[in-house]
Amino acid sequence: MKTQQQIISSQDIVILLKIIALDNKTWFQNTLAESLHISQSEISKSLMRSKYAGLLDSSGKKVNRLALMEFLQYGIRYVFPQQPGAIVRGIATAHSAAPLHNIIQSKEPYVWPSAKGSIRGQSILPLYPSVIDAVKQDETLYELLALVDAIRVGRAREKELAIQELKKRITDGE
Repeated sequence: MKTQQQIISSQDIVILLKIIALDNKTWFQNTLAESLHISQSEISKSLMRSKYAGLLDSSGKKVNRLALMEFLQYGIRYVFPQQPGAIVRGIATAHSAAPLHNIIQSKEPYVWPSAKGSIRGQSILPLYPSVIDAVKQDETLYELLALVDAIRVGRAREKELAIQELKKRITDGE
C-alpha cells in the first residue's frame, strides 16, 4: 500500500502525448525511453502515476483520451504554468510552430531555448527538457507539444484554437 501521494509530473504528459503520437502502434517502455530521452525507470514510474490518475487504462497501454483532453483543456495551464521569458535562440513552440503558425501571425515568436534552434523569440520552458531532442524525430509529437504550450502561455484566441486542434487529434472517434 502506497503511503505517499501520487503527483502527476510534466514528463507524464509528454509520455502520454508520445503514446498518442504513435497512433495505436504497439509500444514498449524501452522504445519510449529511447525516443523521449528519458530513463526506462522514469517511464515506468510515469506510467504508474498516469494509471493512478486515470489517464491510462488498467492495462497501462491505452491512453484515456477523454480524461487527458479534459486535463489539457482545463488543468495544464494551472498545474504547469509558464510565462514568456527573455529573447533567446530556440525551437518554435506554441502559436509560433505548426499547426498554429499558419493561422496566427505574431511579431513575438515563442521558442524552447536551444542553441540548435533557428529562430529568436521569447523563451518558453518545455514541459520536460528532453523534448527538444525528442521532437527532432517525431513531427506529430512536436505539434502536440506546441499545441499544449499554446494553452499554457497563449491568449484566449490561441488557447481556443489549440484546444480545438487537440480535440481533433486526441479525441476524434472516442
